[in-house]
Amino acid sequence: MEEAAAPSPGRRGRAASSRAVSLADVRPPEGSRLATGNAEVDRVLGGGLFPGGVVLVGGDPGVGKTTLVLQILGHLALERDVLYATGEESLEQVASRASRLGVRAPRLHLLAETSVEGVLEEADRLAPAVLGVDSIQTAATAGLASAPGSLSQVRDSAARLIEAGKQRGMPVLLVGHITKEGLIAGPKALEHMVDAVLYLEGERYRHLKVLRAQKNRFGATSELALLEMTASGLVAVENPSAALLADRPLGVAGTVIGVAVQGTRPLLVEIQALTSASAFGLSKRMSAGLDRNRVQLLSAVLERALHITLGDRDLFVNVVGGIELEEPALDLPLCLAVASAFFGKPLPQDLAAFGEVGLAGEVRGVGSVSERVREASALGFSRGILPASDLERLKEKVPGSKLHPVRSLAEAAEILFP
Repeated sequence: MEEAAAPSPGRRGRAASSRAVSLADVRPPEGSRLATGNAEVDRVLGGGLFPGGVVLVGGDPGVGKTTLVLQILGHLALERDVLYATGEESLEQVASRASRLGVRAPRLHLLAETSVEGVLEEADRLAPAVLGVDSIQTAATAGLASAPGSLSQVRDSAARLIEAGKQRGMPVLLVGHITKEGLIAGPKALEHMVDAVLYLEGERYRHLKVLRAQKNRFGATSELALLEMTASGLVAVENPSAALLADRPLGVAGTVIGVAVQGTRPLLVEIQALTSASAFGLSKRMSAGLDRNRVQLLSAVLERALHITLGDRDLFVNVVGGIELEEPALDLPLCLAVASAFFGKPLPQDLAAFGEVGLAGEVRGVGSVSERVREASALGFSRGILPASDLERLKEKVPGSKLHPVRSLAEAAEILFP
C-alpha cells in the first residue's frame, strides 16, 4: 500500500542563526545535564540528559523499556515538571506501574494521547523540563493519512518532537520497539535523526539486562551498563563482574574467565565451551554471546596451532549472563576454553586471560592492560595469561599477581596443558 509522502521539514530542528559565528564565540552549556537517578544510565548517556537532546530507547517488547523510562521521568519529576505521553497504556495502567515501582512524583504529568499535535499543545501549556513519549510507533500527525506506525508517520512524528525539543532546550525520551527481525519502522528508521540511541538488551525472563549506546552525540558509544530487574524496577548493578561470575563452577573443564573492556570499564566474564562427537559427520558451531563466525575462525586457528582435530566435533560456546560482546580481547580466553574442553583438563580457578588471536596463532596486544589486571586482581584472580606486548606496556605491577606473557597459542598451551 502506498503512503502519502511526509511534508518537507524545511528548516526544522536546530533553530540555527542565519549568520555564521566563530567557534570561539560559542560556549557549550556547563553543568546543565540532568541526572536520571541511575548512575549506570548516566554513564552510558555521557553524564545525563543533555538540554534539547533527543534519546531513543529501543529494545524487544517486554524487555523493560517502559519501566526504565518511567523510572527516569519519575526521578526527574522530583524537582521539575515532566510530561509523559503514553499511547499504549491507559492512565490507570501507568499509575499502577508507577505505584509498583515506587515512583511518587506529583510533578510527573501523564497524558494518554497519540496525536503529536495534542502532545505538543499540552507541552506548550505545561512547559515541562523533560518530555517522554511511549511509544513513537503509536504517535501520528494530522497531516498524514497513513496509519500510526507506518514509516512516514514515525519519521514525521519524530521530526516534530525533535523540533520541539531543540527549540525549547527540552530533553525528549522516545520509546521504540524492535521485532525479532529488526525491520519495524522505529529505531532503525530514526537512528540518524535523534542524538542518542540506547538499546536495552536481555532475554525477557532473565533478571540481568544490558543497556548500551549505539549512537551518542554527547558521549562515548562504547559504554555498557548492567541493570537488574527487581520488584521495584531496574536498578544498577554496582559490581557487574562479580554479578556475572556468581555461581561459577570450579574444577570444570571448558570454562575460562576473560577480561573485556566496555568503554571505560573492565568487565570479567565467564566463557564456557563444550565439545562433543558429531553424530552425523557434519560438525556444528553454535555460539551465544560471541560472534559465531569468529568462533568458527578461531576453531580453525586452534587446529593448526595446537595440532588438534575439531572438524569431527560439535562446538558450543556461551558467555554466561546472556550478554553479547564483540571484544577482540576475548579471543584468547575463548581458545583456552575450547582447548580445556577438548583435553578435558580444568584450568586454575584463579586464572584470567585476555588477548587477540591472529590467523597464524599469534597473540596480539589489546591495550588497557592496567585496568584489566587491576579488575581481575580485585576479584581474586591472581594468575593471568596475556599478550607479551601488553605486559611490556604495563605501567604498574599489581601486588600478588602472577602474569604469564605469551606470544602465541602454542606458548599458552605449554603453560596450561604441558
